[in-house]
Amino acid sequence: MMAQITHPNLQKLMERLLALLSLALLGISASAFAADGLVSMKSQFDAKQTMNRLEDIVKQKGFTVFARIDHAAGASRIGKQLRPTELLIFGNPKGGTPFMECAQSVGIDLPLKALAWEDASSQVWLSYNDPEWMAKRHNVSSCPVVAKMRKALAGIAAAATSK
Repeated sequence: MMAQITHPNLQKLMERLLALLSLALLGISASAFAADGLVSMKSQFDAKQTMNRLEDIVKQKGFTVFARIDHAAGASRIGKQLRPTELLIFGNPKGGTPFMECAQSVGIDLPLKALAWEDASSQVWLSYNDPEWMAKRHNVSSCPVVAKMRKALAGIAAAATSK
């Protein structure tokens, strides 16, 4: 049972904190979550399969794949172990150029990146930066290409992570 709080502002603050805590707990159990602009979706495949699927999908959609980096392989070269973790760097000037026309500084966040990784409980996730978060970061929340990029990335990630 919660102690009675008599100050009205303090009562409102406590109610808001409890509401936020409840939302946070709900979000932890979800199959997709976002934190600080990072969108993560559960995958039904292992990390390598997830990344293979992602790479195939982005190529089919006309994106250029610039690099695929296996962080676990890099770790093993220095005698360290890392759970499966692969990064794909990809992009398409049809989306990136209009985004950078809104703010050239967006170029620091482009090309796009997606990470397939396995957590400590062997669950595989696919994570990427939310274009809406990038737009806010660069002070161009009203950039018209953002909603389209966001929808496209969500669709690509969903296709790569589910059967």
